Amino acid sequence: MKAEPQAAAYRPDPKLLELADWLGDPVLSADFPMTKTRFRHDLHDASVGLGDLSAAAWEEHFGRFAPLSQNLPQPLALRYHGHQFRVYNPEIGDGRGFLFAQLRDAQGRLLDLGTKGSGRTPHSRSGDGRLTLKGGVREILATEMLETLGVNTSKTLSIIETGEELTRGDEPSPARSAVMVRLSHGHIRIGTFQRLLALEEPDHMAALVDYCLANFPGPPPPEDAPGRDEPAVQLMHQLVERMADLAASYMVAGFVHGVLNTDNMNITGESFDYGPWRWLPKWDQSFTAAYFDSSGLYAFGRQPEAIHWNCGQFAVALRLLADAPPLIAALERFGPLYMEAIARRWCWRMGVHSQDAETDAQLVAVCEQAMRSSGEQPDSFFYTHRGGQNARGALAEAFRNYKAVDDPHPYWTDNAPETMLIDEVETLWDAIAERDDWGPLNDKIAALRRMGEAHGTPPTPRGHITGDDRSN
Repeated sequence: MKAEPQAAAYRPDPKLLELADWLGDPVLSADFPMTKTRFRHDLHDASVGLGDLSAAAWEEHFGRFAPLSQNLPQPLALRYHGHQFRVYNPEIGDGRGFLFAQLRDAQGRLLDLGTKGSGRTPHSRSGDGRLTLKGGVREILATEMLETLGVNTSKTLSIIETGEELTRGDEPSPARSAVMVRLSHGHIRIGTFQRLLALEEPDHMAALVDYCLANFPGPPPPEDAPGRDEPAVQLMHQLVERMADLAASYMVAGFVHGVLNTDNMNITGESFDYGPWRWLPKWDQSFTAAYFDSSGLYAFGRQPEAIHWNCGQFAVALRLLADAPPLIAALERFGPLYMEAIARRWCWRMGVHSQDAETDAQLVAVCEQAMRSSGEQPDSFFYTHRGGQNARGALAEAFRNYKAVDDPHPYWTDNAPETMLIDEVETLWDAIAERDDWGPLNDKIAALRRMGEAHGTPPTPRGHITGDDRSN
């Protein structure tokens, strides 16, 4: 059974204020015509000590952005650069969001409350700084489904409708507006480091490396790693571990992020910022999520390559502090770590106990071939064949020596698995757009959480020190 997030006392800890003078710009929220709570995460609000906030206080803090007690006195729009579809862009940063607060959870992890749709900032350029309500609903669905499937993802904490009419080219307009609050394990991006390289600020980069090592702790590099005592090299190793695991988790989930730019890559390896995402209708390496991805750069099967390339850009940025060979040595770990993560996560989702690396890799290969040959939708494949059930031919042979996990949850006797294909997403939105009926969305969230319970405790994300290890 999957454990629910642990309730915690409110523990404000605005650590980023130490770097705020050169890492962010103080901003104000937009003054919205109305605030009406449409979604409040009733599990994760308590995990950071906010579960007892009244409905009115919730809207005051997460719709009007009145500061939380002993926290950031004013929101910060963070500064960063990034490669967008492999083209370097120095004209980006938090353009419709900001860092609102930082706090600790029950395990002592530092968490950020960041926004989307909270208004214009110095980095907005020609944008209006707003978020459509449909965009907010899509964020809820993405994060709920990803969490269920074991992906290390940000959490959608709050969606508040704000009463404006927005004009959008990719949605029927006028579109309803909303502001979102995201609960995330940090908001420092690869693009944050790229900006410091571009500005040639080694002292600031060294301070940012120290901040990341202190607040997002991870394991040390391997004993034989060159330069393993250098902070920049240590962070590079941690990032590679985290990103290899993130790439594997996307593939096992059958998920296509759509926009894997370096400004969308969190140093903690946590997935976030869901725009044109999709789940696979079939096992197709060339499937893309973004209509504007004409070259297929971020197609499903190219996601590991894209994330590895982003790690390479991080190594380039860290050359401001470290020599190339130790950084390259860390980058070269990506492939083996990715394969290990694929096997570990595949066995978890398949409901079998892992064997050795070679046998697990063979199981993955045979399963992929079975999906390609049959055209079966991936969620259906994992559900139908969980524990090796209903396997025939080469698939049965691949499962022959695997032991199934104990699966008593009634979810596994349902007629079909939960899915998140685009037609269902549109149907859920239609109920809201046409009738203001939030019942189907709430029912879907409950069904996804039930599926998460059935899958049990997900694989632990790699590249982190958690729990009792934190003090060692």
